Amino acid sequence: MEPDILELESFLPYRLYRLADTVSREFSRIYRERHGLTRPEWRTLSGLGQYGTMTATELGEQSAMHKTKVSRAVAELERRRWLTRTQDENDRRVEHLALTKTGLSAYREMVPLAKAFERELLGKLSEQERAAIVSGVAALEEALARK
Repeated sequence: MEPDILELESFLPYRLYRLADTVSREFSRIYRERHGLTRPEWRTLSGLGQYGTMTATELGEQSAMHKTKVSRAVAELERRRWLTRTQDENDRRVEHLALTKTGLSAYREMVPLAKAFERELLGKLSEQERAAIVSGVAALEEALARK
């Protein structure tokens, strides 16, 4: 192969992107069929389900979503009455987001489905492959966090 040609199919960043996108699309079928959620809505629901009350900025950082995607997801979940917004007492520009009982119920319904999806996905690998992917991803995350 020529040195000035990049073979995308073997370029690790491209392979990781394709894999993450494929896995995300597969999992999205579950929450889309169950609740009609988009990916940003699911990420918002799961972030609030895991961490409790958060600001939109915190949600964006936690979920790696752009603020416009967070804003649209928050608006839709609020329209469904799955979350509430409470204005910060000290800074009127900040809103604290929290799941309602209905939102929390939807989140709790999805947790076992998400865990089953992960088990099924990892079940396609041998024990050695599972250990390698978990430690490899963790090592890459840690190395990139140190940058």
